[in-house]
Amino acid sequence: MNGSLGSIQTLVNGIKAGLDANAKSQVVVCPPFVYLDAVAKLIKGSKIAMGAQNVSHEKSGAFTGEVACSMLSDFGTRYVILGHSERRALYGETDAMVAHKFTTVLLAGMIPILCVGETLEEREAGDTEAVVARQLDAVVSHVSIKGFEAAVVAYEPVWAIGTGKTATPEQAQEVHAFIRRRLATHSTAIADGLRILYGGSVNAGNATQLLSMADVDGGLVGGASLKAEDFLAICRAAG
Repeated sequence: MNGSLGSIQTLVNGIKAGLDANAKSQVVVCPPFVYLDAVAKLIKGSKIAMGAQNVSHEKSGAFTGEVACSMLSDFGTRYVILGHSERRALYGETDAMVAHKFTTVLLAGMIPILCVGETLEEREAGDTEAVVARQLDAVVSHVSIKGFEAAVVAYEPVWAIGTGKTATPEQAQEVHAFIRRRLATHSTAIADGLRILYGGSVNAGNATQLLSMADVDGGLVGGASLKAEDFLAICRAAG
């Protein structure tokens, strides 16, 4: 929940101007709902895709304050972030709710970015894999492994978001490899083709090392996305 119309215009224009036309990395920006229309117009004709930060699992109706997939589609939204740690922690979104949203996004023809990850307490208790497995399994149970053919997973160590802490490249790789192994128990082909992003305080300084890990396929960028040059540095690190 950052930015204003003016600052977002400046940010997106800066990203557009700085992107290498020959870069292989895929770039997606996910503005707050109220700026979707403005951003859609700004990125028209560019290689940048647009995503949303959340969505309702309902199609329409008396759900004041919610936003439906059909509304997002009206503005050319291609991706939707689901199960972000802040949605789970601050707004009580359960694994079952996130799984329901995942299915709704797929049925709407958009690509879910499923966030999974553990808190500091869970990591210190040695429960990282159990927590991530539970979050993944909830979605597999709801939509089957086939749902991951057209999805992205983002690993968010909650303890490394906004705290100044960052998982080491080796720690990130360990969990990313676990995610791929977990899904491979259902389908090796789908697991091998899955893009798994790292989402724990990625910045210009650590992006190159993180993205060099075998199972780290990109970044879900938070604070560093609010400055065009910082975000572009991460894009360059991705190739």
